[in-house]
Amino acid sequence: MNLSMKDKTLTQSVDIMVPKSKKLIRLVLTGLLFAAAIVLSLVEDSLQLPVPAPGVKLGLSNIIVMYALFFLGKREAYCVAVLKALFVFITRGPIACLLSLSGGILSITAIVLLILIFKDKLSYLTAGMAGAIFHNFGQLIAVSVIYTDLLAIVHLPVLLISGVIAGIATSTLLRVFLPAFKKLGLK
Repeated sequence: MNLSMKDKTLTQSVDIMVPKSKKLIRLVLTGLLFAAAIVLSLVEDSLQLPVPAPGVKLGLSNIIVMYALFFLGKREAYCVAVLKALFVFITRGPIACLLSLSGGILSITAIVLLILIFKDKLSYLTAGMAGAIFHNFGQLIAVSVIYTDLLAIVHLPVLLISGVIAGIATSTLLRVFLPAFKKLGLK
């Protein structure tokens, strides 16, 4: 058995496995981020937060969406948010899907606008808080449309406070995870 022939075969099989297209790499990474968002969402569902308004969560999967936005781009961030909403549709139904989708889209859009306005001066903390607050606004708008009842506005103070807290938590966790992402070659 010729050792150089073995090395050549191994090299060829590795070349087949390594994507050469940047588009393909972005697609695979977006898929992995979506999977991570699902895992964080499931972890978060197991946590019970003692808050007075229904549905208030930390938004752990939004760490992944923020990562996608800052390091991959708008398209990938929107893609992860839409895929998350589709997952919610499958697991929790159409109303939960609409809430996830409206919150996610408005959140990303708000952060994108802040990036356009403030460019390099925007911090992860500000982006996280704005994203969480606008996520809550998006859900509040969806609830108001679904139920055509403005009584949902009574939850606005709680949603603003929880948005600030969730934004601080997710942006802090993103900053904690960035060194690990860098070691993996993802930053």
